[in-house]
Amino acid sequence: DTCRNFHCKRGKVCHADKQGKPHCICQDPAACPPTKDYEHVCGTDNKTYDGTCQLFGTKCQLEGTKMGRQLHLDYMGSCKHIPPCTDYEVDQFPLRMRDWLKNILIQYYERDLNTSGILTEKQRNKVKKIYQNDKRLVAGDHPVELLLHDFEKNYHMYVYPVHWQFHQLDQHPVDRLLTHSELAPLRASLVPMEHCITRFFQECDGDRDKLVALKEWCHCFGIKE
Repeated sequence: DTCRNFHCKRGKVCHADKQGKPHCICQDPAACPPTKDYEHVCGTDNKTYDGTCQLFGTKCQLEGTKMGRQLHLDYMGSCKHIPPCTDYEVDQFPLRMRDWLKNILIQYYERDLNTSGILTEKQRNKVKKIYQNDKRLVAGDHPVELLLHDFEKNYHMYVYPVHWQFHQLDQHPVDRLLTHSELAPLRASLVPMEHCITRFFQECDGDRDKLVALKEWCHCFGIKE
């Protein structure tokens, strides 16, 4: 089987020609394996796909067209009505997400005190300094003014959580750039602000190359160079 170790990118499958030479061709969306309801995904065309196989197969078939370039994985789950994100909400987004990331890491650290395994030793050492800081805000729905004040007063506590989340998302491939697909998992966690994610990261993408670089990510969250 010449296709056994022949790798094709997402949306394509290996096909051997008459001479047995392997080639990558577009995945037929109709031939994708059946999926459960919870595996459905929403594309940036606001259309629900049965799974990522169907979405990326469709994108491949549209290769070379404007529609194909614009189609990405928007978020996990079936498409739903998402209200527009106001200017006020998009200004709030980095404040609330910074606070959320900091508290996520603190929760991981607390769990690791009993049974280690979520964070690496290096990560635990970094989060320990945040955990031991008496000035930290506990998780909760804080006023914007308090979040802004805490960021200015305890800036050093927010730097690592922002970097940590970037590297958690930067997985396919690990290239210090975040694609639409890599950003998609954030939606499941940020339900109250999910309707602002697309707009926020579009505005983060300063050079409009459809990718969020580490420098752009940090700038969006107010982390200094």
